[in-house]
Order: sequence, then structure tokens, then C-alpha cells
Amino acid sequence: MERHQVAVYVGALAAGALLGWGAPGAGPGLEHVLTPVLAALLYVTFLQVPAAELGRSLRSGRFLAAALVVNFVVVPLVVAAMFAFLPADRAVRLGVLLVLLTPCVDYVIAFSGLAGGSSRRLLAATPLLLVVQMVLLPGYLLLFLGAELADVVEIGPFVEAFVVLIVIPLTLAWLTQGWAARRATGQRVADAVGTTMVPLMAATLLTVVASQVPKLGDDLAAVAHVVPFYVLFLVAMAIAGLAVARLFRLDVPAGRAIVFTGATRNSLVVLPLALALPDQLAVAAVVVVTQTLVEVVGMVVYVRVVPRLLPAPAGIEQPPGQ
Repeated sequence: MERHQVAVYVGALAAGALLGWGAPGAGPGLEHVLTPVLAALLYVTFLQVPAAELGRSLRSGRFLAAALVVNFVVVPLVVAAMFAFLPADRAVRLGVLLVLLTPCVDYVIAFSGLAGGSSRRLLAATPLLLVVQMVLLPGYLLLFLGAELADVVEIGPFVEAFVVLIVIPLTLAWLTQGWAARRATGQRVADAVGTTMVPLMAATLLTVVASQVPKLGDDLAAVAHVVPFYVLFLVAMAIAGLAVARLFRLDVPAGRAIVFTGATRNSLVVLPLALALPDQLAVAAVVVVTQTLVEVVGMVVYVRVVPRLLPAPAGIEQPPGQ
């Protein structure tokens, strides 16, 4: 499954779409499953970040600075350039902002590794990216939407999502690491849990798509209008990520990781926030899911294109994920 994870993810998306269209009544039930599945996925993701490695990553000044700049300076500027051209529907705009302003923390690691990016450094930076995005997201939304934001967004779901999807999984992951360091049984459990990453990601993608497809209805046209913006975002961030990697004079694996972290977005984690919006803004959740569909296809292209944008030095074969 590790070797064929891209095909697994695409298959999960297709299966979710078929399930959503064929059994729309299952949607509400699947929504209740979504948060636990996401929490489990993030637990497994964090389990692969040793606490000691996190400490070392915080000393990787240039890589972390590049990751922060590309995600929290460059991305908002790219989104700002597109914002005026987005559909006027408030729910659609909110959905686009939610998903594009938050960097991915899960499958970006796998796709970056497939392209020879530094998965280890990216993985170690994940907790920091999560915390920073949750701190900055309300401010970004206020900046883009202004006073109308207070009418549609409540702080409660944001805090709940942060605790359930970040604090609890991260704490459990570090407790598991401590157990693994002291006991052979703990190490065996940690190793076994680590093998569930690809199946959990597939289950999450299937659940997300199957639960949201039935909601399309009359909103299909509005959602379709955002697809070109998501494609444009991927193109723009390939160029911008490359520029940031060169600005910070990163080596090839780190530079490729920066391109990927700038392009991939946190749709799976922000989806519960979109689902918590009032009924009149329900289409925002579908807008978020649509970005996932576009992005997974885009990542298949990125895996092939990014190594050409940032080729390894002549005569050096760069193993994936170093």
C-alpha cells in the first residue's frame, strides 16, 4: 500500500463519490464518523514525529522559516489576488478561504516523499504548522471577510476542532512514543499503528467524499466555478514555492518539501469547521471537499513535475523522502 498509495487514494475518492451518489441517505451517518477518523489519522501522523526530532527541527532555522513564509505570507497573497474574482456567494468564498489558508499536515508528507522531498523535516514541522494556522486563521478570515465574519462564524467549533483534532492526537502520540521508548510492547504497538497510515487516509477520503456528495444538489454550478481557482492555485504555488526554496538557499530535498507544503491544503482538518457553519452556508463544506478532489489529482502531477523543477545535482541519485 505504501508503494501504491496514490492509486489507493484516487480509488478511495472514486469509491466515495460512487457511494455518495448511489446511497445519499448514508451521508448524515458518515458525517458523524468523520471527526473520529480524522483524529485517528492525525494520531498516526503525529506518531511518526519523535519528540526529539521535533526539537531538532525547531533548530532547522532556514527550513522552518521557508515553511512559515510560503504558507503564511505567500499563500495569503496568492489568495488575495484571486479573492476579488471568486463567485460572490458568501458560503463559497468562506469555503475557499478556509481551505486555501491552511497548510496540509497529513498526506503532504507522503506525496513530498514520493517526489524526493524531505519528508522527515516536513513531518517534524507539522505540529508547528498546525498551531500557527489555527492561531492565524481567524485573523485571516476577518481580514478577507470583514464585519460579516462575526455573523457566520462562531469561535466554539474552532476551539473544539483544535482540541479534538490536534491537542488530543498529539498528546496521545507522544504518550505512545514514551511507552515505546520504555517497553518492547509499546514499540510493537507503535510499529503496528504506524502501518495504518495509508488505510486510514483512504478511509478518511472515502468518508469525506461520500458524506458531502449528496449535498451538491442545486449548488453544483457554484462549486464547479471554484475548480479553476484551485487549479490556478496549484500552478501559482509551484512557482512561488520554487522561488521561496531558492530565496532560502535550501538543498534539493528541503526545497521540494517547501513546494509541496505551499501547494497542499488542510481540507480534511478544516472540514469540521465548515460542517459547523449555519445551514445557509452548508455549501462551504462541499467547496472544501472539492478542493481535496482537485488537489489529489494535482499531487499526482506534482510528483512528476517537482523533481524536474528542482532536479538533484548531476551524478547524485536522491532517494525519496530523505
